[in-house]
Amino acid sequence: MNIPANLKYTKDHEWVSLEGDVATVGITHFAQKELGDIVYVEVETLDQTLDKDEVFGTVEAVKTVSDLFLPLSGEIIEFNTGLEDAPELVNSDPYGDGWMIKVKVADLAEYETLLTAEGYKELIGA
Repeated sequence: MNIPANLKYTKDHEWVSLEGDVATVGITHFAQKELGDIVYVEVETLDQTLDKDEVFGTVEAVKTVSDLFLPLSGEIIEFNTGLEDAPELVNSDPYGDGWMIKVKVADLAEYETLLTAEGYKELIGA
């Protein structure tokens, strides 16, 4: 199971990378594997400010649709438009080209409340 140590994680299986006050968010390797083949990613919250744990979009797989939860409060400033033509990038490269959004973080202290890689491994039993 691929769980990079340099990222933070949520109990809802999102990962977060922080550079300054901008967080990049995607779903974990575990989540994409559980969902199966991803066929569509929808984010209609671009340029909106949301609170932590609010739904920022959905990911659609062959068998199911799942909500995406914002791991940190802030303004969604970018959507990975590469997913419009190639949503399967979430399956093939969840921590790289399969990222979903960038968020201008409102409260950096929230970042410290996220799970470490070790904490996430415990959560999923890896």
